[in-house]
Amino acid sequence: MTSIPRPARSAPVRCAAGGTTAPGARTRVLVVDDDGRIRQALSLALDDEGFAVSTASSGEEAMTLLARDPVDTVLLDLMLPGTDGLTVCRRLRARGDLPIIIVTARSESAEVIAGLEAGADDYVTKPVVAGELAARIRALVRRRRPDTAAATLRIGDVEVRPDEGVVRCHRDGGTADVHLTRTEFRLLVELAVAGGKVVTREDLLRRVWDYDYLGDTRLLDVHIRRLRCKIERDPDHPALVLTVRGSGYRAAVRADADG
Repeated sequence: MTSIPRPARSAPVRCAAGGTTAPGARTRVLVVDDDGRIRQALSLALDDEGFAVSTASSGEEAMTLLARDPVDTVLLDLMLPGTDGLTVCRRLRARGDLPIIIVTARSESAEVIAGLEAGADDYVTKPVVAGELAARIRALVRRRRPDTAAATLRIGDVEVRPDEGVVRCHRDGGTADVHLTRTEFRLLVELAVAGGKVVTREDLLRRVWDYDYLGDTRLLDVHIRRLRCKIERDPDHPALVLTVRGSGYRAAVRADADG
């Protein structure tokens, strides 16, 4: 049985403006795991942290519950019977930018990266530490829009409007909206705000995920790849989001994008 310490009860979590939870209401979390003992342990621990928790034992049940009762964050086990966690993650991501944290018993790169590439925003490994999990959930639900007063930002032929949550690509004589997850959007804004300066991996992890990841850059690198697939002409040869080896990433100035 997964053991999760139950900390002292804290005040209910309140979402930032723009969240789906009404002011003063508890943040709603759906726990999806086929192990009843883990569901119960997570439910008790998250309830003590101030969250309103519902549970599902399969991917099919999770999709049914979400269609009826929207939540603010999903904790998703990858090893589910029937419809596996990766498939559920892809389906949820195709429907919108609901924050998704995958829960895995293994921390191998292949499994974690597969979950992130399926659209998850973050991951935790079992056994779960309640305080760490609560911190990650709170960070995700806070990240509705970046904290910047800039009306419009540009990276090459990509226009970013932080206050509106809008990204548009002006290319080949036309304009098309680009649909990003909230994590991808925040990542793009942070790079655009830097104006071509290098932003280190550590700074991006801290600013975008609002959490100390102790050097785990898999989150960042996978999301950079997903972002490039959506905004670059050729993601394998990026011209807009550039890698600075040994340091981090930077947004291209117009000369880079045009060349």
